[in-house]
Amino acid sequence: MLNKELIDFLKKFDTPTISNALDIYRGSRSADGYTKYPFISANKKLEPIVGIARTARIKASNPPILSPEEITSIRLKYYEYISKKFAEYPDASPICVIEDLDWPNPTGSFWGEVNVALHKGLGIAGTITSWLLRDLDAIDKNYQVLANGIGPSHAYVHVVEFNTEVNLLGLKIKPNDIIHADRHGAVIIPRDALKILPKAIQFMKDKEEIVIKASKEKDFNFEKLKIAWQKANSMTFWNYTVFEIIFFI
Repeated sequence: MLNKELIDFLKKFDTPTISNALDIYRGSRSADGYTKYPFISANKKLEPIVGIARTARIKASNPPILSPEEITSIRLKYYEYISKKFAEYPDASPICVIEDLDWPNPTGSFWGEVNVALHKGLGIAGTITSWLLRDLDAIDKNYQVLANGIGPSHAYVHVVEFNTEVNLLGLKIKPNDIIHADRHGAVIIPRDALKILPKAIQFMKDKEEIVIKASKEKDFNFEKLKIAWQKANSMTFWNYTVFEIIFFI
């Protein structure tokens, strides 16, 4: 259950830690389920964002073919859509997940002072997007935007569609997916993983601490590294033995 207690717990850990724990949940590594390209962070000091995906696709390189009235109607329906709470997880806030259809050559910025203010006011936990970010000195410093870059203009920005599957920097995200994101990137947390994720996180931290602690000893050498490595690799989670493939240092 993605309740407030679990959300607050998950916010204490960066996205690489969550990714490591998901490897434990799966029993192996994976090349799916996370973004593949770097983010620009609006505020590196903010904690990770955790919530439920509200998705949309936008475009800025060309003028929209719809009338101004139709464009306004779509934009307002988009705001209504992202602001809705979730019956399944009432404690979880939406995360705005926006695919830029111009990517990998983004042209405009949807994310600046005004939209950050609107989205924060609507109760959105944060935004991840393949679009551009602007108004760096003016945007609310307590709202996280993880964008693909920085730019000065909104160009012909308009919402094309929403509540649809998006491809965000190599990660396919569906509406209502559970997302954990920070300046390292974003991952999808499978619902079945929620129950064991806290234990998997602690397992990985305990495992890594064996080697980290050994490396800080004054007489640390290759022989001591081997001993610490073997000790860490002897740890098991369920009936799965974690060999060197799950070591992230």
